[in-house]
Amino acid sequence: MKNLILSKERFEHFISLLAKKHNVMGPVHKGYDNFSFQPIKTAAEMTLKYVPTIIPPKKYFMPQYESFLEYDKTWGENMKAVVESEALVLFGVHTCDIAGIKALNIVFSDRPRDYNYLSRKKDVTIMGLECNEYCDEFASCAMMNNHLPDGGYDLFFTDLGDFFFVEVSTLKGDVIVEEIPVFEEALGRHFKELQGLRARKAKTFTNEVGIEYQHVPKILSDTKESLIWNELGDKCLACGNCTNVCPTCYCFNIWDEVNLDLKTGKRVRMWDSCQNEGYAKVAGGESFREERSARQKHRFFKKFKYMVDRYARFFCTGCGRCSRTCMAQINLKETLKKLKEEYAR
Repeated sequence: MKNLILSKERFEHFISLLAKKHNVMGPVHKGYDNFSFQPIKTAAEMTLKYVPTIIPPKKYFMPQYESFLEYDKTWGENMKAVVESEALVLFGVHTCDIAGIKALNIVFSDRPRDYNYLSRKKDVTIMGLECNEYCDEFASCAMMNNHLPDGGYDLFFTDLGDFFFVEVSTLKGDVIVEEIPVFEEALGRHFKELQGLRARKAKTFTNEVGIEYQHVPKILSDTKESLIWNELGDKCLACGNCTNVCPTCYCFNIWDEVNLDLKTGKRVRMWDSCQNEGYAKVAGGESFREERSARQKHRFFKKFKYMVDRYARFFCTGCGRCSRTCMAQINLKETLKKLKEEYAR
């Protein structure tokens, strides 16, 4: 690992050269407070001070709709595996979204491994961007310890006024630094400015919910029968927005699409949601989670209990997307606070 700086005067040149050599995606303003990762060619097309994008960058690792198997009966019984992937660079990824990608890496590397995801992961170069201040009132990144960089990227940029402090974390990142020679060695004064920023962040980025994150699984376990879940069920519209925008949700459905010749076709998978009533249905029409309250409870337990038990990490990154996009105004931070209050009684 090495540390460099990039002058703001050279930033536009860096992005232009990067876009000439690579397929670059960056945060683009889409109107109002909406942002989206889109193809970019220049730095002017991006907005670096942005609220988390509508859909997280997981869409480049597990597309909303993808083919992963093709067949043709003229081949006999043979089928052909398909990986729809292309090399690209993600620029300006927040630490909360990097944490989401790290969580997905764990899931899809577990057995049985998802080789489509892992193949696509190899093609993506991640350039992180530090948040110097809160995105908005929905964020809880400090509680989840995701407000500071903690690996999972190839290059990481911190805006320090006249320059970016750049951490080179991987060989892929080092190759880009070598092919685009616009960087300078970081000196002692640059490190001091970085330390000053982190000291200011330590005062402003504080636990947003007032619960030490290691206590959350216990709080959930002890409030499993709480009436709070019924309250959420009464409000929930079962639209699935919360899971679609979540950087760590990975539920999907699989089906075969047969062409009109009845000889060729493909197997596809598409994002699904545990908040849809049909997701937990089994043969005979029975559902394990027929009530919306049960589905909301499952979502919270998946983020703060089940995955902690299995992988020793939370699958909430504190990005705030679920609260920001919920049509019923279900707020994750408020729900955790209510559960904490009930647990304390």
